Amino acid sequence: MNIKHGSTIFLKAIIFVVGIAVFALCIYWLPVLTIREIKTQPGVYSAYPFLVFAYGCCIAFSVALYQAFNLLTYIERNNAFSELSLKSLKVIRKTALIIIFFFVLGIAYLRVLSSITGDDAAGPTALSLMAILATSIITAFIEALQKPLENLLKR
Repeated sequence: MNIKHGSTIFLKAIIFVVGIAVFALCIYWLPVLTIREIKTQPGVYSAYPFLVFAYGCCIAFSVALYQAFNLLTYIERNNAFSELSLKSLKVIRKTALIIIFFFVLGIAYLRVLSSITGDDAAGPTALSLMAILATSIITAFIEALQKPLENLLKR
């Protein structure tokens, strides 16, 4: 086993573990937290939009993980500079933009909800903005990888 193959296997294992964590979040933790919130505050349905935002982000993130797994498979097979890898990069970039969209929707909903209830939404808003920044950095990095690959494949 050479170094490149070993590192791609390690990265695939990390992607798999993160995928299992996202799956556990979607299947167990999000419904449990929502049910607990609804039981503590009956008649308040503010948890449902957040649940929609969370599931939207989880689904988009899962698609990005799957495409990253495919990209690592292409690298293992010496097809890193192919149309398939370019397609995977484009899908990862689109899913990152979808995640940013869901975070922006969540922040907007949180700000409206906090103005109605009088709660302070500075903490969750700051955390969401940090997540948007991290996702934007990943999007810019993918764009930087995608442009030379497109130029290479046009030749």
